[in-house]
Amino acid sequence: LRREDVTEVVNACDAGREGELIFRTVYCLAGCQKPMKRLWISSMEDSAIREGFANLRPGADYDGLHQAALCRAKADWLVGINATRLFSVLYHRTLNIGRVMSPTLALIVQREAEIDAFKPVPFYTVALDLLGFTAASARMDKKADAEQLKNACQGGTVTVKQVERRDKSEKPPALYDLTTLQRDANRLLGFTAQQTLDYLQNLYEKKLCTYPRTDSRYLTSDMAEGLPVLVNLVANAMLFRKGIAISCDAAAVINDKKVTDHHAVIPTRNIREADLSALPVGERTILELVALRLLCAVAPPYIYDETSVTVDCTGAEFTAKGRTVKQPGWRALDAACRSSMKNAEPDKEAEDKALPELTEGQELPVTGAAVKEGKTTRPSTSPRTRCFLRWRLLVPKICQRTPSARGWAPPPPAPGFWRSWCPPAFWNAKRARKPCSFCRPTTPFP
Repeated sequence: LRREDVTEVVNACDAGREGELIFRTVYCLAGCQKPMKRLWISSMEDSAIREGFANLRPGADYDGLHQAALCRAKADWLVGINATRLFSVLYHRTLNIGRVMSPTLALIVQREAEIDAFKPVPFYTVALDLLGFTAASARMDKKADAEQLKNACQGGTVTVKQVERRDKSEKPPALYDLTTLQRDANRLLGFTAQQTLDYLQNLYEKKLCTYPRTDSRYLTSDMAEGLPVLVNLVANAMLFRKGIAISCDAAAVINDKKVTDHHAVIPTRNIREADLSALPVGERTILELVALRLLCAVAPPYIYDETSVTVDCTGAEFTAKGRTVKQPGWRALDAACRSSMKNAEPDKEAEDKALPELTEGQELPVTGAAVKEGKTTRPSTSPRTRCFLRWRLLVPKICQRTPSARGWAPPPPAPGFWRSWCPPAFWNAKRARKPCSFCRPTTPFP
């Protein structure tokens, strides 16, 4: 920084808020006043690095990012030190308060209070076996009423009152950001958030995936031209797509307005030469998830006909739904990948059977009747998955109160948060999922 033959400085730190803060801190402490340029890349590929150096940006373009990082760092000290001392004195034990930790724990404690207050309520329905499908009644509070309805319908006939057919289309899911990838990896594979981040970071360093710590689910317009080539490379590398046609609707994943620091997580072109079988199982599985999401995101929509039938039996209404697939679209890829994963659950939403051709006024024999008992289900109890989702739900509330915050999506707590501030019995998915007692006194803190 002080060499006389150096006339310009390039900030090549991590392309993000904290990377900007690290460079500016060193730059300022060194008393450097030389012109500054910024290298901003989202991939470790050689071509991406060369392109980044060929298109260096003025350092002043990132002054706002530096100020945001500086405010965050100061807030951590102001809130953490002062509030921690206050609550530790009030409750006569060490209670750590943090800018991220406290509101996150508040979300969890609030949710656990709702779960503790929940009382399951039993309900009963009557299911009628008709010609190749089953129709169900509305819920009833008393089993005696359900038994009475079952006996009245047993061996009788039903009359078709209404048949509704609708053409429906389901768009492909958006590309992965870090949060949605962590959530799916936890749900489908049982990986913790930290494991997913570690695997993704390794793939990034091996030049097989783009930058992992992103909160965007779209790509920029300058990537549209090369996207079809990347999609073909990824498709040829993935075994689960054998026999499935691949298309590329680039417009579905391009949105400059929804890309902040980095674009969505996608595989790189280096996947062509990579020996995927040599990768550790965790890394290979995460790469498959990222590749699948790219192929699905640019695939055609899932199109189907949904049929809803209402029948009448002794004055009571029964309903049944079915669907007929017209274009499997992206779901064909999704189903193929799920079948290749041992722990992945089948997609129940896509398993609805087609109903036979029915007309209003048609009478059908009842071949069987049964009373089904159920209970209202309590809210989900997985702290990490629940927290990821609820953290995202805060964004609309923030935007309502502060219009200038629109377009800003706060990332969820870093994966290390769970290990640092929550005992294993709290955050381990195989153990109890109750908040620790020391969490509760800190949550009223705004």
